[in-house]
Amino acid sequence: MRSFSIFVLALAVWVPTAGAVEPVRKPNVVVIVADDLGYADVGFQGCKDIPTPHLDALAKSGVVCTNGYVTHPFCSPTRAALLTGRYQQRFGHENNPTWLPGNTEMGLPLDQVTVADALKKAGYVTGAVGKWHLGAHPSFHPNRRGFDSYFGVLGGGHQYLNHNTFKTDPQKAKQEYLIPLVRNEK
Repeated sequence: MRSFSIFVLALAVWVPTAGAVEPVRKPNVVVIVADDLGYADVGFQGCKDIPTPHLDALAKSGVVCTNGYVTHPFCSPTRAALLTGRYQQRFGHENNPTWLPGNTEMGLPLDQVTVADALKKAGYVTGAVGKWHLGAHPSFHPNRRGFDSYFGVLGGGHQYLNHNTFKTDPQKAKQEYLIPLVRNEK
């Protein structure tokens, strides 16, 4: 899978111009990952009870991949596979990492090249928005894994609204759900 991903990126960069005056524009690439989203949970796939007009518009003007399957039944290993183009069990990322900011081993292994790394080498500007969930140690931060900019939550979830909910029942509290949203490394 990795060589296929690199091949596709190489095609985007090395399209011959045959005497054209203007350089070939690289296509924009947007990948949307949604945890726990079923195949028919969006309008462009037939969902009638949950309106998704913005996603439907993106689908109409872009490419919809309908025969892809996740490589794992829960989020972090699936994200690791998507970002590397490899099955996550080939590099030992088969579980959701525990929120341990001091642990340099609990996350997407640093020897794995990400699609963001490859896109940057091809001259793209890269960014990620949303849930990261690929390690809490600073070495796993999206800005160190090929993304020029990042906005979101580094852990596996977040209590966006009322933080007092967890104060009344400390057993439900997960430290990572209470950390602030980050923009790049702030």
